[in-house]
Amino acid sequence: MIGKVLGGRYEILEKIGGGGMALVYKARCRLLDRYVAIKILRDEFVNDEEFVKKFRRESQAAASLSHPNIVNIYDVGVEEDGEHKIHYIVMEYIKGKTLKQIIKEKGKLTIDETINYSNQIAEALEHAHKNHLVHRDIKPHNIMIAEDGRVKVTDFGIARAATTSTVTNTSNVIGSVHYFSPEQARGGYTDEKSDIYSLGIVMYEMVTGQLPFEGDSPITVALKHVQEDMVSPREIDNTIPVGLQNIILKCVQKRQSDRYSNVNELIRDLKRIKTSKTDEIFEETSVLESPTRIIPAVGEEDVVKVKNNKNKKQKKQTGQKDGGGKVIILGIFLAFLLATSMFFGFFKLKGLFTSEEVEVPSLVGLNKDVAEKEVRDLGLEFRVKGTVKSNEFKAGDIVSQDVEAKTKVKKGFPIEVTVSEGMTLVKVPNLENKDINEIESILKKAGLKEGTVTSDFSDKIPTNVVISQSPEPYTEVEADSKVNVVVSKGPEVKNVTMPKVVGQKIGDAKNALIVKGLVVGQVKPQPSEDIAKDIVIWQEYEPGTELQTNTSVDLYVSSGPEEDSEDNGNNNEGNNGNNGNNGNNGKKNKEGPITFTLTPFQDRDETEIKIIRTQDGESEVVYNKRHKATEEVTVNLKGKVGAKFEVLFDGIYQYDKIKEE
Repeated sequence: MIGKVLGGRYEILEKIGGGGMALVYKARCRLLDRYVAIKILRDEFVNDEEFVKKFRRESQAAASLSHPNIVNIYDVGVEEDGEHKIHYIVMEYIKGKTLKQIIKEKGKLTIDETINYSNQIAEALEHAHKNHLVHRDIKPHNIMIAEDGRVKVTDFGIARAATTSTVTNTSNVIGSVHYFSPEQARGGYTDEKSDIYSLGIVMYEMVTGQLPFEGDSPITVALKHVQEDMVSPREIDNTIPVGLQNIILKCVQKRQSDRYSNVNELIRDLKRIKTSKTDEIFEETSVLESPTRIIPAVGEEDVVKVKNNKNKKQKKQTGQKDGGGKVIILGIFLAFLLATSMFFGFFKLKGLFTSEEVEVPSLVGLNKDVAEKEVRDLGLEFRVKGTVKSNEFKAGDIVSQDVEAKTKVKKGFPIEVTVSEGMTLVKVPNLENKDINEIESILKKAGLKEGTVTSDFSDKIPTNVVISQSPEPYTEVEADSKVNVVVSKGPEVKNVTMPKVVGQKIGDAKNALIVKGLVVGQVKPQPSEDIAKDIVIWQEYEPGTELQTNTSVDLYVSSGPEEDSEDNGNNNEGNNGNNGNNGNNGKKNKEGPITFTLTPFQDRDETEIKIIRTQDGESEVVYNKRHKATEEVTVNLKGKVGAKFEVLFDGIYQYDKIKEE
């Protein structure tokens, strides 16, 4: 039913409740863009003409009323679904809980809550009675409490016009027997006072947290409503005001004539006790001035006294004629059977009163065979209404059941379930060594989703390339599962201090750089008259300079005295500091340091800085590294006098510089 659209406008969203006759769903009205509640007649009743009539009567009865404490009816209809008919009522959506749920959660309500809710229910009944409509099924299950505390009376499914012919001769047993008036239990004449009795039972349950009558079967409870006096509320909780107790006891008198003559009187007394700080006003006989068996509300002692006198009288009568009580009970029992059989028919009646009630077990998650055995062992019927693909439940397990767990039903009642066909498995593709920008399309094609993306340093895997994944490649997982990946963010960058390697042997210098996490760059031989061969005579970065790990460091190493020292050696020494223009000048033939201070591009995260040196007619890249925008880059190079150095950022020419003396 979820997702179905009724009447071309009501989209079913979720199931929110249900009773013996109908299920209730939350839906969205596409036309007015608002949430509504839709009551749908159960499938087993769509061909039962009596139920269909009663279902239609509910919509007609409630639609004729307009009151803030009565749920609004918006629409009613029948949807043809092939050969199947869907009878539905569109109602106001109430965001809240039933009064029954609230009582269960709290155990019992406060005095103020009881009076407040009772007053609102009574006002709803007053409006219905003014419109000549008796509800006949007042109980906490049919009373919604909105989040703002507003009471909404629902379910006019067995309501009837309040006329002289209003006799409960058919469908009164649909309501809960725990809230029946004695006349309903006998199958007799019902009127507005029947609603007052049921409201009294609801008030009793609110303030005490328990029902006045319990029994093993509906018949037992019904007979108690007819015959037995209930325990007064203050015997259960002596903090209950006497005045409130007397209002409840007046509502639940056995004889209709002993109750409030109308709801207006009840509302009057509820308002009086709400505004009064004491029970003094209930010392007046006007409050309970009808000829009840529980006389004026003068206090608890009087109530108990009257009750005890009545019990003595009953015992005396029982002693005089032992068989009289049995005859009365038998007569009531037969009258009750006669009244209800007119609606249910012989077999339905037999099922109602002779069939044992059982509690529906929780089947969701159980294997179908196990669930079927459990259901049949309880005397219930097991039906599979369909199967669905499920990634949550294994194949053969129960996904859902139409009757909620712990609901009490008669033996033989059908329990329909939906069974899982199992989950759809797909194979996880290999994402390792794939670029991060590719994985979404790869996973989508495989029927999977991208999960968590984390990053980690890697000396081997390039930046933005997948290092690992979970689940592992080629394993089988559920469709639409998420695959998590770890992506490389390149080598881990750490700052180290440049060591002094000048004066060390080249082997020792290399080891010193490696220990620091630096990379040995170009090692160039340089003739030297003063420094022994294989001794480092120049390092690219000054000692103490902060460098990132894996930075390349170039070194110049002495190759010893020049072989042709006759010309070059003398020239080098003799022209020290001379700016002569001789092409064979020693300084021009000897490389010297040159420094570049560079600022990377600021509009991007990193910039590739490349420096090309051209000397002796040959060009070579002497520097090529990437730097972040936040870095201030200093580059120390070597070159002969007149050598040309070109600086490029990301391959774009910036400027050039000539090595001077």
